[in-house]
Amino acid sequence: MQVLEAHKPFEIQEIELTSWKQRPVKNNFFELVLIKEGEGTQCINYNDYAYGKNSMFLLPPLKCHSFTIEKPTRFVFLKFTDSFFKNANRITIDRNEWFKEASYILSNYNQLPGDIIKNEMDRNYLENLIGMILQESRNYGEESINLVTSLMTSILEILIRNIKKSNYFELPKNQVDDRITKMLTYINTHIDKTELLKVENLAKVFNMSPTYVSEYFKKQVSMSLREYIIKAKLKLVEIRLLNSDFTLTQIADDLGFTDVSHLSKTFKRYTGSSIRDFKIKGEYMLLKRATCIPAVHT
Repeated sequence: MQVLEAHKPFEIQEIELTSWKQRPVKNNFFELVLIKEGEGTQCINYNDYAYGKNSMFLLPPLKCHSFTIEKPTRFVFLKFTDSFFKNANRITIDRNEWFKEASYILSNYNQLPGDIIKNEMDRNYLENLIGMILQESRNYGEESINLVTSLMTSILEILIRNIKKSNYFELPKNQVDDRITKMLTYINTHIDKTELLKVENLAKVFNMSPTYVSEYFKKQVSMSLREYIIKAKLKLVEIRLLNSDFTLTQIADDLGFTDVSHLSKTFKRYTGSSIRDFKIKGEYMLLKRATCIPAVHT
């Protein structure tokens, strides 16, 4: 077994395995996994997907995962964490903007198994970027934090591009209207900008009458526009609660809630759980997520 693990601030690991072993669990947004060599099956929440050389996957938090290894496999795990960018004090980077982009991925990626990259040019870009990060972490360590941060930000942008191009939104199976996918992408991209989510603006952007927007949206998505926006915001609330040190006041302000009380009541109404109980349950799930046992198929 060959292992290269670069410690903070570089959250990256290269490892060759002949059988899957439980890994130490760290709190992170998600991991991008590159299969450099090998064959087998990926499992997320008991759903399986075959992998091979150059496959790329996302391992989201709170979802148990494992790999059934059929041929010795060399993995590269690249962790996207809030702490990496928060601690990069020497870099001019908007942590809040980075956080929003990372959260966009988790909010809109459907978290099923399968290769995340659909564009082969983007796959080549990612392989090269990951290779550069590995080389930098081997040779320069923390001295290369500026360059590594830029590389990780580029990787994030490529992931977002692929998610926007691939229909990861949970739509009815008979959905054929491309406008709704574009509308959902627009809403989720601007979920923290209340003015842009108003019916009048959506009508203007998508060339509809204001009276038709709500009717059209509910017909396509099977829920009202208001309910969808609230639930989309609450997904981001959950991500921030478990993966950052943002205060409830900051979360409420950023996502357009009147105050913490409004946020707490809305969270309880739509999730059935208090914010405190959710955090306790989420922390417990984070401890369990790396112990996924593949389902037995009969």
